[in-house]
Amino acid sequence: MDVIEALRAETGVVAVVGAGGKKTTLYALAEKAAREEDRRVVVTATVRIPPFDRNVTRVHVTADPIPAIKRTSDWPVGVVPGRDGEERYGGYDPGDVDRIASAEVADLVLVKADGARTREFKAPGTDEPQLPRRVDTVIPIASVRAVGKPLSSEYVHRPEHVSAITGRKRGDPVQAIDVARVLASERGGLTDVPDDATVVPLLNKVDDEDSRSDAEEIAAGLLERTPAVERVVLARMVADDPVVDVIEA
Repeated sequence: MDVIEALRAETGVVAVVGAGGKKTTLYALAEKAAREEDRRVVVTATVRIPPFDRNVTRVHVTADPIPAIKRTSDWPVGVVPGRDGEERYGGYDPGDVDRIASAEVADLVLVKADGARTREFKAPGTDEPQLPRRVDTVIPIASVRAVGKPLSSEYVHRPEHVSAITGRKRGDPVQAIDVARVLASERGGLTDVPDDATVVPLLNKVDDEDSRSDAEEIAAGLLERTPAVERVVLARMVADDPVVDVIEA
């Protein structure tokens, strides 16, 4: 199964949240959908995002993205409202992304909807995620490399929120079941997801048999805990063919 089909990211608004591969996932989906499937693909964000000019044909910096998208003929294209300092672009209000969706100027709108400061695992803060109301698919991401690492800010973004969900103490090793609990929680991977949106968790950095075993344990625990999730994708998103496995409920 290819990555677009696996993640249910064929069309509409697709938001990535979590930690351990959001940007890699966005750019892989954008490249494949635009280049191989000839779709009009927009990459954007509702939070800060590092410059991604090399991952799209062009980034339009504009408060009014719809005209810029309409003028586009070479995809994928990026749109952002401005810069947030020297090293990041800012993000749109989620309502602006809803307007892009309503304008039907793209087949697929890919959205970075929270931050993780390059950590492997996270639970959202009180103001996260910033999901558009018209989101069709939400992809909560976690890196299996978090398993066995201490529950600390070195490896986990907002470890205090992970602790509140899992009951683990700061410094305790992260277990596979902890990742499953967070991804299945309405204070974690399911935070603010609309009832009519599809949720497809992605377990990234499945690089070897040990990490695959951890990912399979996470997937089993996750599927047991929430009927909102019908499949979990195991992947190595830096690979040309990133899908390792798709585990169904």
